[in-house]
Amino acid sequence: MCSIFGMFDLQPGDDLAALRQQALELSQRQRHRGPDWSGVFVDAGVILVHERLAIVDPASGAQPLRSRDGALALAVNGEIYNHRELRAASGYDFTTGSDCEVINALHRDHASPVEWVSQLNGIFAFALWDSSQSRYVIARDRIGVCPLYWGHDGEGRLCVASEMKALVGVCQDVAPFPPGHVYDSADGELRRYYRKSWRDYAQTTGHDVPLPQLREAFEQAVHRQLMTDVPYGVLLSGGLDSSLVAACAARFARHRVEEDDRAEAWWPRLHSFAIGLEGSPDLAAAQVAADALGTVHHGFVYTFWEGLDALPEVIRHIETYDVTTIRASTPMYLLARRIKAMGVKMVLSGEGSDEIFGGYLYFHKAPSAEAFHEETVRKLDALHSYDCLRANKSMMAWGVEARVPFLDLEFLDVAMGMDARHKMAGQGRIEKAVLREAFQGALPDEILWRQKEQFSDGVGYGWIDGLKAHAEQAVSDREFAAAAARFPHNTPATKEAYLYRRIFERFYPGQACAETVPGGKSIACSSPAALAWDPAFANAADPSGRAVRGVHQQALA
Repeated sequence: MCSIFGMFDLQPGDDLAALRQQALELSQRQRHRGPDWSGVFVDAGVILVHERLAIVDPASGAQPLRSRDGALALAVNGEIYNHRELRAASGYDFTTGSDCEVINALHRDHASPVEWVSQLNGIFAFALWDSSQSRYVIARDRIGVCPLYWGHDGEGRLCVASEMKALVGVCQDVAPFPPGHVYDSADGELRRYYRKSWRDYAQTTGHDVPLPQLREAFEQAVHRQLMTDVPYGVLLSGGLDSSLVAACAARFARHRVEEDDRAEAWWPRLHSFAIGLEGSPDLAAAQVAADALGTVHHGFVYTFWEGLDALPEVIRHIETYDVTTIRASTPMYLLARRIKAMGVKMVLSGEGSDEIFGGYLYFHKAPSAEAFHEETVRKLDALHSYDCLRANKSMMAWGVEARVPFLDLEFLDVAMGMDARHKMAGQGRIEKAVLREAFQGALPDEILWRQKEQFSDGVGYGWIDGLKAHAEQAVSDREFAAAAARFPHNTPATKEAYLYRRIFERFYPGQACAETVPGGKSIACSSPAALAWDPAFANAADPSGRAVRGVHQQALA
């Protein structure tokens, strides 16, 4: 994981030296993502800057990656998990052991990027320059795990960057580059490249995936994503998803994945990490899971005031004013700093499971299998603006890469192909029951069958309650009454939301920046469409899982 910055459509009269210096200064704003090395490439039509976090091939994988003839230059943020298979099928003359160099190879082997980008199984955002054709290609992974923004400067040059902060003040039209898309300057078209939409999967006519097949598919996803040449660990909240990731990682931790499981790992003992307020549900459950799995566990306690003090920096890093994202990002940001201090550069995380299997508590209210499936599709399509954004940017604020095995494309093909009726909760059936049943025996029952606890709740209920109380004091009634005048787009509905919006505007002023954040009411992280599932949802809209009364065990009556 790293950061990229690109400036394209340079003209013959442009001052390349001055633009190079500007590109370097803008890229420095996101150097926290890649503190290990910086690389710059300048050509007549393009400037590429890369800030590297060395995870795979630390010795020779510096970027931008060049072809041996010098015609190709590639800057990538991400990991390509099937790079070995792609290398074996290509006649390209590779110059490094980097997993990302297969992107250059695929470009050389195929005419259309729509054809070859879909072959990549990984998380990525890249910019590729081909001087032989004066052509550039920009693409982002299917889910949008890796962030990418683009816009135009005052002279009409196209700029792209891993984080919005690199474009603020330069591009008035800054916007997220859409996940699952590729832009090819050869025809100036932005196109979808992925093999199929989640909407193409079955709703209630899919097949019944055998539980052993589901389990094997996920174990292999974790196995693929253990590809690393540096110390790694797992995030372990004690909830189902992170505990399953940790259980699978523990199975493979004694082996060196990149060398056919034969060589000794750089860090053979698996370390796990959790954070919470004193006495939080997650800290207690994480210790139970860690003891059962035999990980070297580190449970960190933070105070409410430490979290509150970090809020401005959290919002600056994650580039959103979404309430639930900020609530959950703050403890994750603090945890990332502790992880980095221990020398770990990569962690596996459990994001994506709730979207695939309907794990949020409001899914109990789904009126039909069709509605259930359609909501999982909406949630997957929006992940890049919420959980993926949180996991990526909160961790990368301290140079720690978070990988998400539940969002592995091969696993998604299996899990999203299941008949939605097998995933549904309600009427005495706990959320994600099919996933729990598939991993029976892998975890203690108190962890395997633990009810869904959203991360911002699980770190301690006092965290959210304290944020709301603080916002009541920090935002006056007069200020809040004028919210619509100050923030006509996505007007804050609560004082807590107003507080976050006010901080966001300090770092990211202007309409374009505000429009990069989605809006709409939510209950327990639902999409706005799911509020229609229960009449009570409209009056209880809050992203906390405790808002779903009658389902969450700790919800107020």
